[in-house]
Amino acid sequence: MKITLSVIKADVGSIGGHIKPSQKLLERVNEYVTQEGSGLLIDHYIGHTGDDVAILCTHQEGVGARKVHKLAWETFKKGTEVAKEEGLYGAGQDLLKDSFSGNVKGMGPGVAEMEFEERENEPFLVFCADKTDPGAYNLPLYLAFADPMHCSGLMLSPKMARGFKFTIMDVEYTRGDRVVELNAPEDIYDIAALLRDCERFVVESIHSRENGEQAAAVSTTRLHNIAGKYTGKDDPAMLVRVQGLFPATGEVLSPFAIGHYVAGFMRGSHVGPLMPVKKNSVISFFDGPPVVSCLAFCVHEGRFTEPADGFDQPYWDWVRNNVSRKATELRQQGFFGSAMLPYSELEYGGIVVKMEKINKKFKVRKKK
Repeated sequence: MKITLSVIKADVGSIGGHIKPSQKLLERVNEYVTQEGSGLLIDHYIGHTGDDVAILCTHQEGVGARKVHKLAWETFKKGTEVAKEEGLYGAGQDLLKDSFSGNVKGMGPGVAEMEFEERENEPFLVFCADKTDPGAYNLPLYLAFADPMHCSGLMLSPKMARGFKFTIMDVEYTRGDRVVELNAPEDIYDIAALLRDCERFVVESIHSRENGEQAAAVSTTRLHNIAGKYTGKDDPAMLVRVQGLFPATGEVLSPFAIGHYVAGFMRGSHVGPLMPVKKNSVISFFDGPPVVSCLAFCVHEGRFTEPADGFDQPYWDWVRNNVSRKATELRQQGFFGSAMLPYSELEYGGIVVKMEKINKKFKVRKKK
């Protein structure tokens, strides 16, 4: 059976600042998707990570389907109405346009989608991150799909011997989606050279070179550059198919034990370690730290099993403690050095205006 798997997420209102959406907001979102998605969606699941609401669904409309994207847009508008009724913070924050224009990409919500023919058993993972941007997935994807130190299947599985194709987007380019396709292992050094710059070059998708099947999809956009102003971090979602031709679940999860440093945290303007958290976790310390959740599903004839929480296991408690230590140590530097993003990456307009005023006060000394 050929299906499309879509995850669409947005921040449309939160309790107490950037903490979590209210229960009433989540109930309204689920109610609307259930009612209006009848006959369009095969199945759906609603959850949240930090203050972002995620709609995971299956359908047969294909990637970028207007009907599905319009349903998500209207759902987030209904959620915004509840947020305004309750006086939640940031009501409708991620809805950057006044009206739907056919596809929610570039309109605020994050979207990751893939279309495929279901295998006999079809396990997949859905990752949702908050207080960071799509580049946060660069390192985990590189390690899971190109590095046998984390993905032993690259050595042990004949089905994975040919490697994977990475599609990488230049998100600084604003006139369209500028992408490059590179193959691992042949182009591994070129892939590494790009992915080290998480603010500019971001993985959009990964495909198996064995048969061309898509393995991963990331909600990679040029949102910040398109908007031209701070709109909050893109808070990316990601879909990863696992097992068989693809890395095993444990091989995809393994890199997240690093707690690697990413952009985000308070006001989207700092650096912090990415913390793997349990489902429906909230945001707290310094509007962070940057977090990522992972739910594992199987899908059969378009219908989901119940989710298994990929990061709800004692091992990840140890990881979270390490990440907390790393976050605290870096936050002790405050605004200094690598604790805050460089001026070129700062997203709040206040610092830009301040620097413009200071710049006028500079003088060039005359040589004696």
